[in-house]
Amino acid sequence: MKKIVNYIKLMRVQHYIKNILIFMPIVFSKNIFNIEILTNTIIGAISFSLMSSIVYIINDIIDIEADKKHQKKKFRPIASGNISIKEAYIIAIILLIISSLLNMYIKANLLSCAIFYGYLGINLLYSFKLKHIPIMDIVILASGFLLRLLYGSQITGIQISNWLYLTILSFSFYMALGKRRNELEKIGNDSRKVLEYYNKSFLDNNMYMCVALGIIFYSLWCIDINSSVNGIVNLIWTVPFVIIICMKYSLNIEGDSLGDPVDVILNDKILFILVIAYSIIMFSAIYFNR
Repeated sequence: MKKIVNYIKLMRVQHYIKNILIFMPIVFSKNIFNIEILTNTIIGAISFSLMSSIVYIINDIIDIEADKKHQKKKFRPIASGNISIKEAYIIAIILLIISSLLNMYIKANLLSCAIFYGYLGINLLYSFKLKHIPIMDIVILASGFLLRLLYGSQITGIQISNWLYLTILSFSFYMALGKRRNELEKIGNDSRKVLEYYNKSFLDNNMYMCVALGIIFYSLWCIDINSSVNGIVNLIWTVPFVIIICMKYSLNIEGDSLGDPVDVILNDKILFILVIAYSIIMFSAIYFNR
């Protein structure tokens, strides 16, 4: 049982929550009850989840020595010695085979396959080299969120709004910058080599520029979806809700959090409840407004 728990920790299953982005195209196009499209999306999300686990495993193998010195990462299965490097490689290979078979099963098109394997390639480059290059490291962190959205669009054949693309892009940069900000603030340059190139003022300024852009783009998307999708109530009333969520997230970022988006959301009950409440409101506004 302890071994299974360590395998789950190694795969970072809690980070699968990010794959909610894959469902956005079918949710916002009012196709969530289309069984064929929903099935494809669920299988695609599982496939992408397993692929993301491969990225985390390889990154943990590469960073094993640095993780041993980290106040939090030293408890990870590989750094703590609970799982050997050989075991980790075997698990990664098995996950690659399963995720590839699932991606084939949904008959993914060429572009969705490019996004799927491109995600792996980009993150492997990140693990080996690019995470030490300033700005590039933040770009790749942010790209993970965006690629999930684009993958969801491609496997369903549902085009996403330009405003939704810009919204996710801006909030992705906001969270990536927030992660780097808190690593610099709480742990210092010793945790990551790239942090030597950053300072708190730069990260703060760009982080809040991105969240402001995200709110603006989200507002424009709310206006756009009301005119482009039939039967949706005025979503502009959800903008204050998003602002409150961003404020609470920022409060956490400037508190004791280390800045990882998943940890920030899951470890704060109030923020988590706000996100769930927002999701229910959005879903109801789109599907149960008549």
